[in-house]
Amino acid sequence: MKRQLTFLAGLGLGSWLVSRKLRSRRAMNLDDRLVLIAGGSRGLGLELAREFARHGARIAICGRDTDTLHRAEEDLRGRGITARAYTCDISNANEVSEMVTSVERDLGAIHVLVNNAGIIQVGPVDVMTKEDYREAMDIHFWGPLHTTLSVLPSMKYRGSGRIVNVSSIGGKLSVPHLVPYSASKFALVGFSEGLRSELRQYGVYVTTICPGLMRTGSPRNAIFKGQNKKEYAWFSISDSLPLLTISSERAARKIVDACIHGDSEVILTPQARLAATFHGVFPGLTSDILGIVNRILPSPGGIGEQRAYGRDSFSAVSPSPITAFTEAAARKNNEVA
Repeated sequence: MKRQLTFLAGLGLGSWLVSRKLRSRRAMNLDDRLVLIAGGSRGLGLELAREFARHGARIAICGRDTDTLHRAEEDLRGRGITARAYTCDISNANEVSEMVTSVERDLGAIHVLVNNAGIIQVGPVDVMTKEDYREAMDIHFWGPLHTTLSVLPSMKYRGSGRIVNVSSIGGKLSVPHLVPYSASKFALVGFSEGLRSELRQYGVYVTTICPGLMRTGSPRNAIFKGQNKKEYAWFSISDSLPLLTISSERAARKIVDACIHGDSEVILTPQARLAATFHGVFPGLTSDILGIVNRILPSPGGIGEQRAYGRDSFSAVSPSPITAFTEAAARKNNEVA
């Protein structure tokens, strides 16, 4: 038994050392490299732009809202970062193609693509419409597909590149009241994992990022349905608790490090890793537990299928001192005009 344990320990250590060596060899120097961040105008995307710039990268960001993009561009340039913003709806293949052409014409070859654009619709499945599912798929699956296909020819020609797809723990296990979001993030995980297997031969490494709860300030710009004030309260409070969440700064550091080293997948928080592992081993039990959680979430009603942004769904409990960290992140990360 001792010999077997010693052998297994040695094998594990050897495998770890080999993987670390290979990880080091894959490392990309970001100095003066061009990083394109889809969904880079606020939240995690803006934090990623700052972090990539700390490693010497030049930055291009794109998003749908011109005013938000302008503020983000000013934020980055105010920090001495070389950055340019482009208005683009990534769900539109033609707009993506034109945007990538403009970026390459203005700034040169794109070395890193980060697919971070996202939309969150919160509410029970009773109030979700087909359009909600379609919209989530457009942003979380078709958008990354459009951007990836637009940058791939150049990356393959050069024999190097990085593609970072920001999914979610919701792409590993589906969460009540976030079904369109989870379904579309599952699609992104599947796309990202298969893409990595096929692109390694060209020197292009694809990294799948699955964050857990994260303090980016995004609840203000999420969409809430049903009893929208109650939905916003539980969502924003959950997103703000320090012991259960990760700060946007720390998340950005981990994501950029994974990109540099061409890692396959990163699940950002211990809680999210535990949840994904537990679900993988006990999928039925996980669903049963989430079924119990669903019972304490708001029931259908309120505004029904109508939509309200988080900023229009405030109540006595949110914003409040409980959500102070999320509110601070919202101001820092351009979630507040």
